[in-house]
Amino acid sequence: MLVTLRVKNLALAAQARVDFGPGLNVITGETGAGKSLLVGGLGLVLGQRADRNLIRTGEEACGAEALFQLHDPSDVDALLEAQGLPPCESGQLIVRRIVKAAGGGQCFVNDSAVTVQTLHELGERLVDMHGPYDHQSLLRTEAQVELLDAFGHLWEAREAYEEAYAAWRALLRERDALSAGSAAELAAQMDLLNYRVQEIEEAALAPDEESALQVEQEVLGQSQRIQELAGRVLQAFDGEEASIYEALVSVHGALVELARLLPEGEDWLREGEALTAGLQALSRSILDRVERLEGDGARLEWLDQRLATYQRLQRKYQTDVPGLLELLGDARTRLQDLGAREERLAAIGGRVAAAESLVRQTGATLSGKRRRAGRQLALAIEGELKALGLLKSAFAVDLGEAEPGPSGLDRIEFLFAPNPGEAQRPLRVIASSGEISRVMLACKAVLANHDRIPVLVFDEIDRNVGGETGLAVGRKLAEVACRHQVLCITHLPQVAVFGGAHFVVSKRVEQDRTFSEVVPVAEDHRVDEVARMLGGVSLTPLTRAHARELLEKAAAETAGGGQ
Repeated sequence: MLVTLRVKNLALAAQARVDFGPGLNVITGETGAGKSLLVGGLGLVLGQRADRNLIRTGEEACGAEALFQLHDPSDVDALLEAQGLPPCESGQLIVRRIVKAAGGGQCFVNDSAVTVQTLHELGERLVDMHGPYDHQSLLRTEAQVELLDAFGHLWEAREAYEEAYAAWRALLRERDALSAGSAAELAAQMDLLNYRVQEIEEAALAPDEESALQVEQEVLGQSQRIQELAGRVLQAFDGEEASIYEALVSVHGALVELARLLPEGEDWLREGEALTAGLQALSRSILDRVERLEGDGARLEWLDQRLATYQRLQRKYQTDVPGLLELLGDARTRLQDLGAREERLAAIGGRVAAAESLVRQTGATLSGKRRRAGRQLALAIEGELKALGLLKSAFAVDLGEAEPGPSGLDRIEFLFAPNPGEAQRPLRVIASSGEISRVMLACKAVLANHDRIPVLVFDEIDRNVGGETGLAVGRKLAEVACRHQVLCITHLPQVAVFGGAHFVVSKRVEQDRTFSEVVPVAEDHRVDEVARMLGGVSLTPLTRAHARELLEKAAAETAGGGQ
């Protein structure tokens, strides 16, 4: 259940806190006092779209915080775990959201930062909200299908159908892609792919070749300078005048003599010999490399042409060498696919037929379950409508055949006859707004035993009804509240008297600023509020007596009903 809701700088409310109770919580107040600010605040923490116009004038941000105490937090804990968040501690969940006038905002669940999408997913598990115009959703076929499937617990059959339908549609898309285009277009596409494959294959590209060729090209391009420098080094090693080798021969003789005269002379001799051997190896290496540079003019020309091939293909296809090789592989695969198109079309045709057969099979199973659930739902809703004052009304769920669609093989229509002697016709055609409101409430009452969502919010669902019908609506809300926590914003005293908890929203002007506030009322204060709703601002002993009588009768009716 929703334990506490706080809002700050939201519309007319600078600060507001409401501690709700179990069962039916009613919220009343004069028109314009700000009753819907509570629904607005709750909508924020449930991830609904943030309207920055709701931020109180002159403030930089508004915020809302909700504390939930969950009897069974397993569904919510599973979502939190999937988001990498800790589970609810002792079933307690705190959701907070801040919306900034400059844009952006912050969302928190149990003090962990989350996204608005996470709040929205939590909200779908925690609260079912119905505004004054939400009952219009009953006029849409999609909503009627969802309601029927929820009532019949048909999710397993529905999921089996949806999986089959998704697989069938995927095969249809694959078949359409294969069969797209004329024979001439196919031939032109294959010609283009063949040319691309031939061009890239003839180039015989290799992933690391280009960089190696660039290095070699740079070396051959500087061959004259390399030979010049190498000649100077070799001349110094073994030239005719004062070469390094001649000096080393003289040094070696001296080191041999020193080795006989000094103990450490042996080490010097070995080091000198190693130095001589190293210089000789260096000389041979330089000479060998320089000799291989001679006569490589043809090689340099080949390198230029080879690198030009790399550069031309990369410019043409706007990609690097790995990209060209991937392009080659894709072109080969596509050519193979196009070449075997007829065979593949024949093969996929068989798969499409099998998938469609499964769609119709699972769809027929779902339709059968829907027909049985539809009869039961119609009877249950008729019973609830009678309790809501539509004593002679008739309700039916009409299922007709349709081509496979995302939700089944059925064309579903809710039929309604509010008065005896009238033919049942689609709900969207004949029902008044007051009747639609009662049908919506009847549906929620029927689904109350099947719905795991703990909190139901009704924002003026009793619009366009009154009198005895209002009492019937109040009774039904109290009945639903035996199994769910219900928050109801109402303008009808006949509904308000059934609340287990009653909150009044009022506004005051202070220093040229308007403030809304929410306070719980009980006993005489509640009598005064109901009397105001009955007779306006001027309270008389008669309206107070009538209000007290309504409250006493409602309390007697709901005694023992779980309020």
